[in-house]
Amino acid sequence: MDAVQLTTLLTIFVLAIFVGFEIITKVPPTLHTPLMSGSNAISGITMTGAVIALSYDGGTLGKVLGLIALVFATVNVVGGFLVTHRMLAMFKRRD
Repeated sequence: MDAVQLTTLLTIFVLAIFVGFEIITKVPPTLHTPLMSGSNAISGITMTGAVIALSYDGGTLGKVLGLIALVFATVNVVGGFLVTHRMLAMFKRRD
């Protein structure tokens, strides 16, 4: 990977951080939990991308970054479903 590609990828990464932060901070607190629990399930797409990245021969750094992406996306998916399950349990009638 040459310096231009690395600079481009780092620029996209930093911009994604800023955009994500701005979007999250603009969500009102009453909508935060339902929106985030639903959007965490979209991390399944990230898991698919990480598995694809692991299948390519990108060297050791590519394998390590793919594994880290896979672990974080898996934690995000599981956490999203746990939050959704807990949130839906709050709406059940008590006997």
